[in-house]
Amino acid sequence: MRASIVLVLLALAGGACDRNVEPYDPNEKVETPDLSKIFPEGAGRSGEGEVMRGAMPEPAAPVAGPPGDEGAPLAGSIRITDELAERVPKSAVLFLIARTGRGGPPTAVRRIEGPSFPLDFEIGPDDRMIASMPFAGPFQLTARVDADGNAMTRNPGDLQGEAEGSFAPGAHEIEIVIDEVL
Repeated sequence: MRASIVLVLLALAGGACDRNVEPYDPNEKVETPDLSKIFPEGAGRSGEGEVMRGAMPEPAAPVAGPPGDEGAPLAGSIRITDELAERVPKSAVLFLIARTGRGGPPTAVRRIEGPSFPLDFEIGPDDRMIASMPFAGPFQLTARVDADGNAMTRNPGDLQGEAEGSFAPGAHEIEIVIDEVL
């Protein structure tokens, strides 16, 4: 009974399908379709007619923020606790990260190879992840000593610290203490 239902459904599906699917021909010449049959001249269009004809619009100029949105850099020093100082690998990379919130992408990141502590730092508009994003705070700052040098990984044994509080652009004498093992 079930087999006959399946056969009937297959027959109906096969007979109802009118897609003209032909076998693959490796020698077939690829041609641009004639869109005038679909979009005849003079017909109302959504404004993308040039794109449909194959002409790409000019790319938009990068969006620049208003003058004065280039907040001043943050500055300070990073130190590491005595207990963790010997755990910094020679090939380590320090990532200094400025965020305006707990989630989402960081506003700015500075990558420092082979850090030695204490380390004076500056992070500002030149370190932004997205050039059009204003460098406006308040910022939370973290520093991570990463053994593999990949900012996307957070491996066990990496070291991390955070500055207490949040900081407006131009703040200085910020202290970050690396005091945590991931």
